[in-house]
Order: sequence, then structure tokens, then C-alpha cells
Amino acid sequence: MRRFLLLSLVAFAAAFTTLQPVRAASAAETFVATNIDKGLQILGNKSLSQSQRASQFQSFLEGLTDIDRIAKFTLGNARRTASPADVSAFDAAFRNYAIAVYQSYFNKYAGQSLKVTGSTSVAANDDVVKTVLVDPSDRSGNPLEVDFRVKSDTGRPMVVDVSVGTANGGLISLAIEERDQFSAFLAQHNNSVPALVAHLNQLTEQYRNGGAQPRR
Repeated sequence: MRRFLLLSLVAFAAAFTTLQPVRAASAAETFVATNIDKGLQILGNKSLSQSQRASQFQSFLEGLTDIDRIAKFTLGNARRTASPADVSAFDAAFRNYAIAVYQSYFNKYAGQSLKVTGSTSVAANDDVVKTVLVDPSDRSGNPLEVDFRVKSDTGRPMVVDVSVGTANGGLISLAIEERDQFSAFLAQHNNSVPALVAHLNQLTEQYRNGGAQPRR
């Protein structure tokens, strides 16, 4: 009798566990999963010419990321003292640079699939969506982690930062790394925003021509 009761309790517990509702994906998670797959599909579409892929990816990226907000963050305090003309020139140069950098990252991982593993709420309308890029040909069992910071305070979700896994298991925030690099450049060039703009234009061409590669 005791054995029967024990087996009944185990069966009930198993049934109860099975019936637990699966956690619904958050709006930020759904946004990332849907849109990043679109970007990977664009770059993996062999029926498109290189110029068509670049054009479609740019349109996709501009609808996915808040480039203006990222530009404001990466220029940092220099934005306060720069002239409006210099700020405008930086924003334009940064937009081209950001598109080239993100395309370089996506190109590197085209053909892989994105898997959302969860998300963390930083604040209201501010989430970090954790994902891994799974390479079907990689049997190491160590997929690349890519985290997307998504803010929805403008009425719709937009990516404002991407953090990419490194070989030593860490994460590199692209926005923070860019801000640090820009600050260091300005410190070495008399805080000249026009010099930074020229530097960004050079880097953009390097990324477009394959001369610069994303870090991992």
C-alpha cells in the first residue's frame, strides 16, 4: 500500500511538472529572434548581388537599431563642446561606420542560426536579450554568445547595443568599446571631431573592403 501511494505521488508530481506553463517569450526576445534571422537571411541569400545585399542589409539595420542614439553615446562628452556642424558630420560618418561594422559581424556568421536563451530587464523598456549563434558545422559545443540590448522607450523596440562573446569567455560591448576608442583618439588629436570623422571614414572603407575584421 505504501509503495502504491509513493508511486502515485511520483506520477502526480511528474504530471504536475509536465503541465507547468512554458515561459512566454518577452516582446524584446521576440523582436530580436524575428529580426536578426531576417538579417542573416539577407546576407545568406545567394540570389542577390553584393550591392543588393548591402542595400537590403542597410535598410534592415536602420529599422533594427537606433543608430542616432548609439552615435550620441559613443561621441560622449565631446558632443557638448563640438560645433553643430562637426556633430552633424560625426553623426553621418558614424552611421556609415556602424552599418559597415554590423554588416561585417553579420557576414562572419551568415549561415548560422540564432537561438534566444533568455533576457534580463535592466529597467523599464530596457532589456538585454541573450542569444547564441549556432554553427551547424561546429561540433565544439561552444556557440558564440551575442547579447542585444533593446530599448522600447520610443514607442517601438530598437537595438542600442550588441555585446559579442570573446575567445576567453568574456563579452565585448560594441557601443562601449567604440566610445572608449573614440575618446582615446580625440585625446591624441587635440579633441578634433573633424579628425575623428576622417578616421571613421577610413575605417568604414576598410570594413567595406574586408580590410578590417570584427573581434571575437
